[in-house]
Amino acid sequence: DAPVVLAATRRSVSLDAGREIWRTSYPVEVVENPGMSRTGPAVSGDYGVALGPKCHVACWNVETGDCLWLIDLVQKYGAKIPNWYAGQCPIIDGDRVILAPCAKSCLIAVDLKTGEPVWESEKVSNWAMTHVSIMPMTLGDTRMYVYCGSGGVVGIDAEDGRVLWETKDWVGNMATCPTPVDIGDGRIFFSSGYGAGAKMMRLSENGGTWSIETLFEMKPKRFESEQHTPVYHDGHVYGVRTKSGGEQLVCMDLDGNEVWNSGRDKFGRGPYMIADGLLILLDHEGLLNIAEASPAADRAVAQAHVIEHGQDAWAPMELVECLLQIRDLTRMKCVNLATKL
Repeated sequence: DAPVVLAATRRSVSLDAGREIWRTSYPVEVVENPGMSRTGPAVSGDYGVALGPKCHVACWNVETGDCLWLIDLVQKYGAKIPNWYAGQCPIIDGDRVILAPCAKSCLIAVDLKTGEPVWESEKVSNWAMTHVSIMPMTLGDTRMYVYCGSGGVVGIDAEDGRVLWETKDWVGNMATCPTPVDIGDGRIFFSSGYGAGAKMMRLSENGGTWSIETLFEMKPKRFESEQHTPVYHDGHVYGVRTKSGGEQLVCMDLDGNEVWNSGRDKFGRGPYMIADGLLILLDHEGLLNIAEASPAADRAVAQAHVIEHGQDAWAPMELVECLLQIRDLTRMKCVNLATKL
C-alpha cells in the first residue's frame, strides 16, 4: 500500500444542521487501513483536544479554530505508533490533559491552556503504547490514572505522576483496545480480543503499599471484546462479545456470570454506550440499535439504518442531549434520537 499524504483535519460544525463553522488541519502521511477514524476529541470550556493517527496531539480554540499547541508524542517522548494507528482518546482532567506515550515517559500531564508539561511519569519497562485510553480512578483519598501498556497495567498518581503500582497479570493480545472499567470498591474489569478473554481484579492499599489481585478470569468463549469498552451500569456489565458467528450483546453480573445475551441479534464491532437507562449500539455497517439497559431481558426499543452502506463505523460516538454524532470510515452524521424512539 502506498503512503498517502492527508490533512489531519479538525472541523467545528453546528449540531442542528451540520453547518461548518471552522476548519483547520496539519499534513500527515498515512496508509489506508480499516477503522482509521478510531478516536474522539475531549472538550472543556474553550478548549478541544484531539489525538491524530500518528500520535500528534493538538489543542484548538473551539470558538475560533486557532491551534493553541501541538505535541508530537513520537518526536518528543519516543512513542511507538500502534499498528493500524492510534486509538487513544485524550483525557482532560481539570486544567490538565493526560496522555500515554508509554515510552520515555509512561504517562504525561500537560497544561490544558499551554501544552507545557506539569509532570512526566517514569518509563515502565519497555512497554509500548496500545489502543487503550487512560482510565481515571479514585480509591480512598488517592486519585490515579490506570493504563494498559503492551506489557501490563500501571497505576499513576494523578497529582505528581508517581508510579503507584504495576502488574503483568493482565496483558491483551495483538491489539489491546478496550479501556479498563472502574467497577467500584477497587475492582477493575479488563477485557481484550484475539483470545485474551477478560479478568476482574481488585486494587488495594495498605500502609502506602499498593497491591492488585485477580478475583476471576473469563475465557474468550465467556467474554472478550476486540474493539470497544464494556459499560458498567447499575450493578451489571454490558458489552459486545466477540464471536465467530457474529458479535453478541451480553449482560453479566459482577461475578462474571452471564445474565443474558442477544442470541441471534448481532451487533458487529461498532461503538456503544448507555444513556438514560438505554443501550445505544451502532454496528460497523451503520445500523443503530436502542435497547433497555436492564438485567431483566434484552428488550429492543428502536432500530434504524442511519448510515447507508456504512463501512468500518468503529469510532466512538458522542451524545449531546438527544443528538448522537456517529462516524464511519468516510462520513459523519448527527442523529436526533428523539425521532427514533
